[in-house]
Amino acid sequence: MSPLVERTMDAQRTLRRAISCVGIGLHSGNKVQLSLKPAQADFGIRFRRTDVGDQEVRASVQHLAGINLATALSSNQVSVETVEHLLAALVSMRIDNVLIELNSPEVPIMDGSSAPFIYLIQEAGVKTLNASRKYLKITSPISLSRGDKRIALYPSDHFKVTYSISYDHPLLRHQARTLTITEESFIEEIAPARTFTFLKDVEMLRQNGLALGGSLDNAIVLGETGVLNNALRFDDEFVRHKILDAIGDLALVGHPVIGHLVAHRAGHGLHTEFAGKILEATDCWTLVEGPLP
Repeated sequence: MSPLVERTMDAQRTLRRAISCVGIGLHSGNKVQLSLKPAQADFGIRFRRTDVGDQEVRASVQHLAGINLATALSSNQVSVETVEHLLAALVSMRIDNVLIELNSPEVPIMDGSSAPFIYLIQEAGVKTLNASRKYLKITSPISLSRGDKRIALYPSDHFKVTYSISYDHPLLRHQARTLTITEESFIEEIAPARTFTFLKDVEMLRQNGLALGGSLDNAIVLGETGVLNNALRFDDEFVRHKILDAIGDLALVGHPVIGHLVAHRAGHGLHTEFAGKILEATDCWTLVEGPLP
């Protein structure tokens, strides 16, 4: 059989069955019921708030709301917050179409990583749909800078991420990692990396009504000289989590990206602003149907 015949259509995917879990909202501290449900081709990723009349919010740049230590979406005055860890898991597992139901404004934080969401997707199973997946393939560089924070996309044959971080902390002065993102590499090397915060910031956050559900069970907490948690999952867990966040935020573009994402000291604000810039830079990319080159 010729290679051309073997290269079958890269089809859109959804879940095989519905699956649910219960968790805590990181900032609200409220108990949240979350359900992931199969959806038809071209449905996309949508959140449905069952506590406010089943109103839906699509996961897209157009519905981006304020960034306050996490990524939030809003439509018709209905919001969904802390979406990035779930979105990162969905797009990395190549789930194009899914209905996410929740009875609270906030996606549960679980253990602070994407690993619990990967588990849910694997338990639900994956179903192939009779429609082709379209990729956003970068053909010319796109970049954005804000002071010493910067982010860019360059042409590449794969989706690859290079991320570097720098903090004024003995454990976090500088970390960098480059990784080609596949289902396997995300599951093994990125999904388990947890969100992190500094002990000195926790009290300030709580005074402002944030991080009320935060604990050592769902975040890495850094004290003056080290980590308050028992152990890190990776020596460079911090930069791996930043890669996770960037993947989740870039999901708001609406198509899986083929390109090399390079970021330095970027955060949710720059990630999501950049997602909007990508869609505006129509001369720097083209939509292509799978399979991947």
